[in-house]
Amino acid sequence: MAVYLDVIWLLNFCFDYLLLALTGILLKKSVKKRRLATGALVASFYVLFLFVPSLTFMTQPLMKLLYSVLIVYLTFGFTRFRSFFQCWLLFYFVTFMIGGGMMGAHYFFQQDMTVVNGAIATKSTGFGDPVSWTFVLIGFPLVWFFSKKRVENLETTRIHFDQLASVTIRIDEVSISAKGLIDSGNQLQDPLSGCPVMILDMTVHEANFSPAFIKKAKNITEFQEEGEGERWEHRLRIVPFRAVGQDHQFLCAVKPDEVMISLEGRSFIIKKVLVGLSFHSISGEKDYTCILHPKMLTGHKATAS
Repeated sequence: MAVYLDVIWLLNFCFDYLLLALTGILLKKSVKKRRLATGALVASFYVLFLFVPSLTFMTQPLMKLLYSVLIVYLTFGFTRFRSFFQCWLLFYFVTFMIGGGMMGAHYFFQQDMTVVNGAIATKSTGFGDPVSWTFVLIGFPLVWFFSKKRVENLETTRIHFDQLASVTIRIDEVSISAKGLIDSGNQLQDPLSGCPVMILDMTVHEANFSPAFIKKAKNITEFQEEGEGERWEHRLRIVPFRAVGQDHQFLCAVKPDEVMISLEGRSFIIKKVLVGLSFHSISGEKDYTCILHPKMLTGHKATAS
């Protein structure tokens, strides 16, 4: 059997480069291409150890461990032991994640059983199923891209949940409980009172308000006209705002008695705030049902909850 060592080496060099690049992306590190190429070059030399009898000792688990430390050091450098150790572990995680994805995809499309003369027969070579070069060349980039996107989505979800707080809005005897997202991009304020404005998803919490109040809140330009009285009518406010690509928009808001925010074992009670009423869903997955103004967590004394 002819073995094209140069082709195998080149393939491993490209794969090692992508694995190190993905590790750098997940670490949020800006790694120079020269260092990535150096690390990938050293990592690709491992192929030679499998074909040179005098270097077979490098295939021992301890030598593999030390060799991976060298690869990570050449690629990402060393600043602190903790950060280096995390980088080294993440490199192994990425390698196993991509390798496991490749093998999982291979066996997903592989058919190991056939029916011969009415009997079920299994196929096996004794050394595992061979993976074709075409499958590797196409599958590896796809698994690499898929893994990168999944990790980024998980990270985004974690960031969102790190910014979620328990919110209780009290208006007279009514108490509304919601999960709030702390949005640093929300800078909406009432121009008259200077109160920060949080946004409440009315598609979820509409049942806490009377039909007459909802009718007045939806018809912003008409809610001050004479008609059926509503006990919370005096709490209604109109807040002008700007959206991307839109000017001169208006948001109907209500003045609560207080808003209590519970976050990381602390509680904040805010009285100077307006609750904007959104009749469109603000979260497709309903992970949160209100958006908090960042100023609601500053300038207020926190108490242990």
